[in-house]
Amino acid sequence: MTSPDPLALHESVPAQLDELRLERGRPLIVTDCDEVLVEFLKGLERYLEANNLWIDLQSFALSGNIKHRDTNEPVPPKEMPALLERFFDTETHRLDAVEGAADALAELSKRAQVVVLSNLPLTQRRTRIDNLSAQGLDYPVIANQGLKGGPVRKLAELVEAPVFFLDDLPPNISSVAEAYEPSHRIHFIADERLAKLLGPAKDSHFHTTDWNAAKAFIEEKLAAEGF
Repeated sequence: MTSPDPLALHESVPAQLDELRLERGRPLIVTDCDEVLVEFLKGLERYLEANNLWIDLQSFALSGNIKHRDTNEPVPPKEMPALLERFFDTETHRLDAVEGAADALAELSKRAQVVVLSNLPLTQRRTRIDNLSAQGLDYPVIANQGLKGGPVRKLAELVEAPVFFLDDLPPNISSVAEAYEPSHRIHFIADERLAKLLGPAKDSHFHTTDWNAAKAFIEEKLAAEGF
């Protein structure tokens, strides 16, 4: 089986990239949203409880760990895409911001540009923008599907400046490492229960659950590169 193309772009992404107004020569922070900017797991748990389901946090995965409360039987993998689509449809507008995210990015945005690169249905992009903006996270949002190496490479080509990438999923971090090796990669998992299930991603430079720590890492790298 061939490996996914690290430079692949979902068909919906180029048009979204064209909407951006990025400043060439200014550093760029590309941040994931779920479990980085917003509390995905806590929102998912609320949704599951309302639907007589629960998540068994025995491993860092959704498929196989979401179970029916009455029978304890896992939701079949083939039903997971529809379940997650319903979750995003009903919960995206009310996910709570991760503590410290808004303040940290407000400070960092004085020295760098910020773009949110989030894997969610394109139909929920506007809702995600509004939810983030209402919580002090008023930044452009790209709704992506699949690995993130391709979009980050394109963004890096637009700015020609230091690029920082934050994500909770190791495959996304690895794809960015392959697609744009000079990037500074932060493995960020806001929920400490999830963080304990997964060690630092092998292609990350820094691993944290805390925005103050992430901010300090980014500031140190910016200073070292003259920004």
